[in-house]
Amino acid sequence: MLIATVIALVAVALSFDFINGFHDAANSIATVVSTRVLSPVVAVAWAAFFNFIAATPVLFGGELKVANTMGKGIIHFEQLREQGSPLVLTVIFAALIGAILWNLLTWYWGLPSSSSHALAGGMVGATLPALGVHGLVWSGIGKIALFIVLSPVIGMVLGAFNMVATAWLVRRQTPARVDRWFRRLQLVSASIFSYSHGTNDAQKVMGIIAVVLYGTVWAGRPFHVPIWVVFLCHAAIAAGTFFGGWRIVKTMGHSLTKLQPIGGFCAETGGGVTILGLAHLGIPVSTTHTITGAIVGVGSTKGTRAVRWGVAGRIVWAWVLTIPMSALFAAVVFVVVRFATRLAG
Repeated sequence: MLIATVIALVAVALSFDFINGFHDAANSIATVVSTRVLSPVVAVAWAAFFNFIAATPVLFGGELKVANTMGKGIIHFEQLREQGSPLVLTVIFAALIGAILWNLLTWYWGLPSSSSHALAGGMVGATLPALGVHGLVWSGIGKIALFIVLSPVIGMVLGAFNMVATAWLVRRQTPARVDRWFRRLQLVSASIFSYSHGTNDAQKVMGIIAVVLYGTVWAGRPFHVPIWVVFLCHAAIAAGTFFGGWRIVKTMGHSLTKLQPIGGFCAETGGGVTILGLAHLGIPVSTTHTITGAIVGVGSTKGTRAVRWGVAGRIVWAWVLTIPMSALFAAVVFVVVRFATRLAG
């Protein structure tokens, strides 16, 4: 019975991973589609491929710092494991469902919210009624909260810097030549961003699955992420990206600001570099926040009127609400499941 439940919960985690890719496809392809460098279908296939191959560094000894942060840096894993398998399973189930509900709602509204922060919020919300405030790793939560602000700012600064520097470098070239160059270069920048998206976002679910495995059927073993979990998670997020969330593509690629290939290249490069750097530090940042900041940074180099600040404001509200709302959903799910379990018992 326990093994069957664990398998079912791993399937739920992979479903979240798929929805993460589906929801965040816009982050990877919005700029390359809005500049008409690639068609939507080719763009999602391109992004899905680089989402998947982001798993390959693990074969050569690459570290999974984001996965470890999600597994042990938000909640006190050992405290949870000491309470036994049923509580581990309930907490993780509630966290995943809370995050999935918020992701689906924001997808329906066409808002690019953060799957990373939805999952972190779900973990917080499910743990509070289970272990109380002492079950939370406040330093880890504080670091994630800090980068809700810092990651879009870093993306915006890099996006603006890239745009200004690149525009200066090509200032003597004809617009047609610049457009032709950057249509090709945007394939590279889109690859960088999609790779960084796979690196950061797939690792979150690896950490969750590791908590499930090492908190239940492998309770006596030291915590780490098995290689088969790595490739399962990358395959799930790549599949989700391939099917894509087109509502958010419209918001990110067309409603926020008007991009040319040179702007798309600068935004994707700035966002991708930011995400890869923070993933190396083990910080599960939002790819959504980062690429939105980079797009705004590129747009702002043309003047403040080039950015639709009303759209940006709606996006920021979704960012602010993501952790508390997903935490609330997860807490409600946890209480309902515990109540139903006690009634059944």
